[in-house]
Amino acid sequence: MKAAGLMLASTLSFGIMAIAIRLASQSLHTFEIAFFRNLFGLLAVLPLVMRMDPASLRSRQLPRYFVRCAIGIGSMLCGFWAIGHLPLAQAISISYSTPVFVTIAAAVFLGEHVRTRRWVAVAVGFIGVLIIVQPGSSSFSAGTLIALTAAVLSGVVAIQIKQLSRVDAANTIVLYTYLFWVPMSLLPALLVWQWPQGIAWLWVVGAGLFGTAGQVFWTHALKPGEVSALTPISFMQLPLVATAGWLWFGENVGLWTWIGAAIILGANAYIAHREAVLARRAQSRAVSEAATPGE
Repeated sequence: MKAAGLMLASTLSFGIMAIAIRLASQSLHTFEIAFFRNLFGLLAVLPLVMRMDPASLRSRQLPRYFVRCAIGIGSMLCGFWAIGHLPLAQAISISYSTPVFVTIAAAVFLGEHVRTRRWVAVAVGFIGVLIIVQPGSSSFSAGTLIALTAAVLSGVVAIQIKQLSRVDAANTIVLYTYLFWVPMSLLPALLVWQWPQGIAWLWVVGAGLFGTAGQVFWTHALKPGEVSALTPISFMQLPLVATAGWLWFGENVGLWTWIGAAIILGANAYIAHREAVLARRAQSRAVSEAATPGE
């Protein structure tokens, strides 16, 4: 129950962040929104980092952090543009496809053995994406490809985080990510710079605070809970943003978006379930081997 509550808090936080980004996009360029989201996110993280042992914040993986953060900025800019220019529900639904690309990236970059059933789940997830994007139809737009690019890059970033976490603690990864993200996102923001006016400040501050809160809640939810059980909770973000899009921006969510999102969610849930099963088997095997002398 605790893990489920934390996952729900994470999902709602990310949903509010998406709404804040959409509102900020009415007066600010995507580059600036990304910079302020990272800046206020860093300020929100600092109190947590200050309570850590300074020795645990050292890292010998700075070149890898640079690459991870550069790809992460690309994913962020594409994702923020999609939130600002596509219907909210469509942009969020496409972002659900990230775990599908994580599975592919794990096989390519980490050499993980992906069995047939997970490849079938990946294929089903792609079908869900195609249902939402609808290539060749009148509802198709180049903007959906930008949203899909964000999901692909986010999948690559997830694999890089997995590699970093083999050496560094979670808070160390978060800190260095923001330390790289702030100057990286400032450079493109300077090309289109204009100071936020009035209530736009509230939206960019909210994007930073709620985005960071979502990351923190998500990290802590995964400690006591299983990914396979928590993944379906993330679907609660879609009704939230769909309602906001309908109330504030006059957006109607098409039936195909709901169907595609449900298919992607089902594929994600199965992938997470299989990964959890395989992890438990590996752990049980390791315990058994450790308990058997001479093997």
